[in-house]
Amino acid sequence: MSLLEIMLTSIALAMDAFAVSISSGMCIRDFKLNHGLRFGLYFGFFQFSMAVLGFFLAFSYAGYIRSFDHWIAFILLGVIGGKMIYETFKEEELECDVLSDAVMNFKNMIMLSIATSIDAMAVGVSFAFLEVNIWDSAASIGIVTFVLSFAGGFIGNKIGGFFHKETQRIGGVVLIFIGLKILIEHLSIGG
Repeated sequence: MSLLEIMLTSIALAMDAFAVSISSGMCIRDFKLNHGLRFGLYFGFFQFSMAVLGFFLAFSYAGYIRSFDHWIAFILLGVIGGKMIYETFKEEELECDVLSDAVMNFKNMIMLSIATSIDAMAVGVSFAFLEVNIWDSAASIGIVTFVLSFAGGFIGNKIGGFFHKETQRIGGVVLIFIGLKILIEHLSIGG
């Protein structure tokens, strides 16, 4: 994968965390720097960790499935992207009757971090089959997620959740196109 593809994947994966940060930022009345840092650190760390975990879980089995690894990458990225797009059409209204302590407590942050980083684990699996440098790629995923989650909290607090569904749709489309590109490249070289 090229550096551009890794950056686009990082941005696409960060869209769930970005959307959650915007939504959560809307619920915190007195949003401060430490709130943004907590979003960034939790979401960024879990995205990084899950990508690495997926990579190493899959890497141990890569030799067995090398002949169809491009299909796995295509399916995983397509499913993740499709799921991201599908979720934007659900009719869910954000309820903001909670205080900032409830939004930011340890248990909620861990659950949100795991929920938004499952996709990163699946991408880590596909990175193993593509022989991508996992440390550079996972660092990119973690850093981009940190930055977008940090900013998302402030954006949510200032303007509300007007755009979070659109950003998630764009992220889903990017992942689908990257998966399609991987499939086409491998099929065109007889893989």
